[in-house]
Amino acid sequence: MSDRNPPLLSARRICRSFGQNQVLFDIDLDLVPGEVHALLGENGAGKSTLVKILSGYLSATSGDIYLDGEARRYRSSGEAEADGIVMIHQELALAEQLSVEENIFLGRELRRGPFLDRRAMRERCRAALAELETRVDPRARVKDLSTSDQQMVEIAKAITRDVRVLIMDEPTATLTEHEVEVLFELIARLRQRGVAILYISHKLREIERIADRVTVLRDGRLIDSAPMAGRSKEELARLMVGREISDMYPERTRLASDAEVVLEARDMVVPGAVKQASFTLRRGEVLGFGGVVGAGRTALIEAVLGLRARSRGEVLRNGKPVALRHLRDAVRQRIAYLTEDRKGKGLVLNMGLRPNFTLLNLRAYCRPLIDRRREEQAFQEAIERFDIRLRTQAATAAELSGGNQQKLLLAKVMSIDPEIVIINEPTRGIDVGTKHQIYHFVRELTEAGRSVILISSEMAELIGLSHRVAVMCAGVLTGVLEGEQINEHEIMQYASGIKGVGVDEPRRA
Repeated sequence: MSDRNPPLLSARRICRSFGQNQVLFDIDLDLVPGEVHALLGENGAGKSTLVKILSGYLSATSGDIYLDGEARRYRSSGEAEADGIVMIHQELALAEQLSVEENIFLGRELRRGPFLDRRAMRERCRAALAELETRVDPRARVKDLSTSDQQMVEIAKAITRDVRVLIMDEPTATLTEHEVEVLFELIARLRQRGVAILYISHKLREIERIADRVTVLRDGRLIDSAPMAGRSKEELARLMVGREISDMYPERTRLASDAEVVLEARDMVVPGAVKQASFTLRRGEVLGFGGVVGAGRTALIEAVLGLRARSRGEVLRNGKPVALRHLRDAVRQRIAYLTEDRKGKGLVLNMGLRPNFTLLNLRAYCRPLIDRRREEQAFQEAIERFDIRLRTQAATAAELSGGNQQKLLLAKVMSIDPEIVIINEPTRGIDVGTKHQIYHFVRELTEAGRSVILISSEMAELIGLSHRVAVMCAGVLTGVLEGEQINEHEIMQYASGIKGVGVDEPRRA
């Protein structure tokens, strides 16, 4: 798209401060009809603050917004939506107790006289879901849907509006590969209709594929804004972090051929999720779990930890059977679990940072009352060790960027000094610099003789970090790959069920 086309939405010299802390400095941005404009930056760079200002969720401290060349000052997201500026949030903004169609039309219900026109809403809802090629029932309650289906509902909600500017914040974080392809096809159609799209993602392959123009923020400042053509992922990563990112995946630690088994799961069956799976984990090993969303990876691991009921199966720790019925039982066995849902299950968002850090291991600081000095000392050491970047230590967990929330969660689970660390989707919604830090931390764990289970939907992570990869398909552990077998082609063959054993032929990892 030529730069000579007039912008539909413009931001000029946008600044934003929270108290004495300034987080945006004179940001300029132009969104052009029919153009996909990618907004990049590390967690905490100011991306979310900027798009919230554009979409009416926040006001700017100073600066101006123009729509069709006319100044606008939005006092709410509703005012921005009335002008056709719609935002799809990274954190889903759905009412879980309501149905899909009720969510899609919440606050803008269709009426026939004094009554709700439920037939018309259901028809429009079905049409939007059909465009996304999802089989979600409009009458289903949102709380009963998978995370990826909820994300598709959020997208459907956006496209049923009279959208002129669509802001998408990490829209593919929870989607399957097929759903990502469907979304990209939708984006192509929206471009053809003249919609201006602002697209935020840490997945640089996506940016390389769909973006026409890229703007990079760092520490609240505009670093670069230029056409995407001719730019490499490596250049974008360097602009985001302000340095070269080399050796993204550190060399794996060498695993002894006679390394002892520290954890074993035998013949695990989880109703509705896992049909058959067994695996072993050795000391100093990174055991990756691959497969598409819904394959049963999380269900299997949560059943091992006692977080989910199983109908069959046995867990052994250092060769001895153990009864893990609750997370605290796993903690006693020095097993730590980093959940994929850091905001829903990992952290208490409205709680302070230090209490979040010590919550899992609170007894260690009680004599019998909480030793605040010792707790504070441990927290300060964790801030330094995990490079948690804070505007103020008085902040709540909700005020941290996604990357710093992930580091806080990592510090929290490591506070129990685990021998086994289970990490579920470690870099979802995380910037490239923080990914680099987490990958090297995994290497440090194995160097220290600890063992890691890594569940990831990022193929590069599984290939770059794992000594072995256990692949699941439709609730069955179909194969265990080692050495040269650990490549994208082989993993996808087993993840799709083209290769591997069936339900009646369980594979032991």
